[in-house]
Amino acid sequence: MNRENILHKIRTALGRSAAQAPAPAPPVRLRPPEVPLEERLRRFAAALEEVGGKSACVDSPAAARTRVEELLNGRRAVASAVPFLEECGIHTLAGVCKAPAAAAELKKVCSEVEAGITSAEYALADTGSLVLMAGGGEARMVSLLPPAHIALVRRGRVLTGLDELFTLMPQPAVHSSSMVLVTGPSRTADIEQILIRGVHGPGEVYVIVV
Repeated sequence: MNRENILHKIRTALGRSAAQAPAPAPPVRLRPPEVPLEERLRRFAAALEEVGGKSACVDSPAAARTRVEELLNGRRAVASAVPFLEECGIHTLAGVCKAPAAAAELKKVCSEVEAGITSAEYALADTGSLVLMAGGGEARMVSLLPPAHIALVRRGRVLTGLDELFTLMPQPAVHSSSMVLVTGPSRTADIEQILIRGVHGPGEVYVIVV
């Protein structure tokens, strides 16, 4: 059975014709819990630490820059070309280069540095996860290829969890070609149940809440 026959059967089952547009998505009916910001920050830090990541809260962009400098400790890094990192002065740090736009050049840079620095659209308190959106200077490779990942997220964007995320962003594909949830360092277990970090992604994850 070819593709058109399969799609025809699906349309028929849904009561639609080939030229008919799909109906709009139903309204979101999620009810995220109301949790004070300070409690969300506490839960996020605890959940992230539980999966092997580390976090810190700072009170200004300048303090975020200082914290990133301490974490790098002389290591070379590539930073996403986004306004939030510009605001924090990340691109002015010694050893930090701005991510190039060309894919081939970006791959080369990311494979040579020791850390990738990105922003995060949101953070989820219940699982310690980062919500990363590709596009607009935020390339996925920066958070995936270097052995360490440092992410900066605005304090007010620490959400309770997935329910609140999908209440704010019910159709992520409208905003980005890729939304990725990252929960701590990369972890891989083989058939002998031996857990190894850093095989399919960064072995170190640091989150700075600004």
